[in-house]
Parts: sequence; structure tokens; C-alpha cells
Amino acid sequence: MASSHGRGLVHLAAALDQPSAYDARPYVEAARLAERGGLDFVTLDDSLTRPGLDALAVLSRVAPATGRIGLVPTVTTTHSELFHVQAAVATLDRVSRGRAGWRLDSPTTGAEARPFGRRRAAPADPPRREAGEVADVAPKPWDGREDDTEVRDLPTGGPRPPHGHPVRVVDATDGPARRAAARYADVALVRAASAAQAAAVRDQLRAMTAEFGRRPDELRVLAGLLVDLGDGEHAAAPGHGGGGPRQTAQGPLYRGGPVDLAELIATWHGEGVVDGFHLTPAEPLRDLERLVNGTVALLQHRGLFRTFYPGSTLREHLGLAVPAHRCAGTGGAA
Repeated sequence: MASSHGRGLVHLAAALDQPSAYDARPYVEAARLAERGGLDFVTLDDSLTRPGLDALAVLSRVAPATGRIGLVPTVTTTHSELFHVQAAVATLDRVSRGRAGWRLDSPTTGAEARPFGRRRAAPADPPRREAGEVADVAPKPWDGREDDTEVRDLPTGGPRPPHGHPVRVVDATDGPARRAAARYADVALVRAASAAQAAAVRDQLRAMTAEFGRRPDELRVLAGLLVDLGDGEHAAAPGHGGGGPRQTAQGPLYRGGPVDLAELIATWHGEGVVDGFHLTPAEPLRDLERLVNGTVALLQHRGLFRTFYPGSTLREHLGLAVPAHRCAGTGGAA
């Protein structure tokens, strides 16, 4: 069922981050809850200095315990060997049968660089350009092989993942990251504190996407919000409801109940401000449960969000085509 204003269904994703969790079980439970709500994908943050479990490893554990929801770990690229990134992301895509994505991250701090002893921290812009280069280069070994080809030499080639390329997600909030997002990303995340701000960034991203020779509808733009649903069914706190979220040090924050959050999502999406939302629960399990059982249920009732998964891969959830082999027709495929 299509939504109002002639627009398609809203896309919804949620963060699984749980700083106090040191085994996979809470992540499995949270991912299953998100899948029960029909969310497009879940993300799990990671960094080279953050304590806790490795995001790729955790989601590889989550994969066999779920069946439909997309799985998107943060993958730090600045100090990682490219073929290790290729192999790890492609493995997650295979064990999840086409449900993997990867959120590119290029750390810029000295603390992140020191464990490797190879490179000093760089200014913000060059690492972001490097992340874009990694996003461009990483799929090439997969495109050099036909689907399901077994390859043992991962540094020079790997089996093509089930849906062509794992979905590439880039945080495009900061200006320098937007060019990389427009050129390479399938999903751009934008932390916006107002509908007008989100709309302006989305328009800019779509224009830049066209400049790079891509169709603007090849990029999904999701607004990133921190959500605190601790007020249960009460109305949103002043400034958090129809007026939009409040800007905080942690990013735009919505605080209130699931009903007003559903209204905010429906309004922004119906006005064409964004294609969907990436929501980070302030209290991981409490807010995710209220999001699924409250906000999502309301959006489903209004015909704005799916009630079941019509496909099985993350690209299908997002309405994205499978990329063609870059080497097809050139003799590059083995």
C-alpha cells in the first residue's frame, strides 16, 4: 500500500548500539525485535578505540538468528587493509544471504591511528576522500568474477556477493562527506534538527548525485534521530513533537511518545523531506520495543510502512537495483 502524497513507503532503520553489552545475545534479541517490526536494516557502530565487541563479528552472529532484516556494521577504513574489508563484508553478505551493508568510517584522531603505528592522524577531509575511494575500489574484485565463483586469492578477487555489492552507507551530515555519499553511497544518513534542514541536504545530495552521472533515485536519504521514548504515551516534550527534534551535543533528539514520533515521521516523509529515518534509541531495549510496538505499528496502520518483507535482501527492502558487473562485456570476468 502506497503512502499519502503519492510517495512510496517510508524506510526505517535502527541502531543496535549497546555500550554495556559484551556478548552477542542482547544484539540478537534486539535484531529479532527490529525484524518483527519489518525495519529495513539495523546498524552497529564500531571504532578502533571503542571498548566492546567487533561490529562485523557481532552481526555475523546475528545473521543466522534472523531471516530478513538488513545488517549494517560500521567498518573503519583508514587503517584497514582493503582486502580484509572486502573479505569481511562479503562474508557477512554471504552468511546473511544478501542482507549485508557496510557503513564507511574514516577516523581522524591520533588515538585511532596509534594502534597501527603506520600513519599519523590526518585532517578531516582527506580521510573522508579516502573512504570514498575505498567505497569505489572495494567492489571491483567482486565485479571481476561471476556470481558464486569460488576464489581463494582474496587480495586479488573475491566471490561476488549475493546482491552484487553490499549496500554502502555513508554519514553525509558534514559537508565534506556529501561528495563521497553522492558519488558512491546507496544510503546517506543525515542528522537534521528540522524538516527544512533535512530537505536542503537531501536536495543537495540528489543534485550532486546527478552531477556524478547517477540517477538521484539511486540514493536513499535517511534522517538520523536519537529517540527517547521514556515518556511512553505522553505527548512530546515542547519542541520535540510537530516542531521537530531538538539539537543536542549528541545530535538531533526527539523526546516524547511513540504516537508523536509516528506523526513526525509521517509528516517529514509525506512532504518529501527524506526517504526514511535511522533511529538511535536513547535507552536501547526500552526505546526499540516502544518504537516497534508503538511507532511502527501506527505507521503500518496508516499504510505508511510495510507489514511484511516482500523480498529477502537489503537491496530489495530499499528498492535498489542489483549493480551490474563492471567488467561484464569487457573480458574482465573470469
